[in-house]
Amino acid sequence: MRLVLACLGAVFLAGASLGYAKQEKSQEKPKDNPPPSADSAKPASAEKKNPVAPTPEGLAGAKKMYGYDCAMCHGASGDGKGDLAGSMSLTLKDWRDPGALSGISDGEIYEIITKGKGKMVGEGDRLAADKVWHMVNYVRALAKKESAAKSPDAPPKQ
Repeated sequence: MRLVLACLGAVFLAGASLGYAKQEKSQEKPKDNPPPSADSAKPASAEKKNPVAPTPEGLAGAKKMYGYDCAMCHGASGDGKGDLAGSMSLTLKDWRDPGALSGISDGEIYEIITKGKGKMVGEGDRLAADKVWHMVNYVRALAKKESAAKSPDAPPKQ
């Protein structure tokens, strides 16, 4: 009986160490993507139109994901002043400013979220396409929410 337990224990430890080695190997360091040159054409996927309409449910789900995956660098409010951005000396756009995303299409934001940019690692296949589009809507909504709060027609906050 002891011999069987010892063999099972050895097999379990060997399997666990192999799994750990594979996991460590698959977690490679993010690459610094060079900024695109002016000569390079935008990928066709960057010209995609957003097929997902912003809904309260979609924005709420994206806000939750943003809090887990994005806020550490981009800031909880989208101001670009998250904890990691400061420690990595990154200068990120303030998405609360409507002009910050004015020259970027929804398709380009989609591409950045899925493929990454600079030191940012993309979500890749970990996030379904509709969830990425909801995140695009949420990023756009950060500026709308901030500009609505600053508009003179908006009721004062208490």
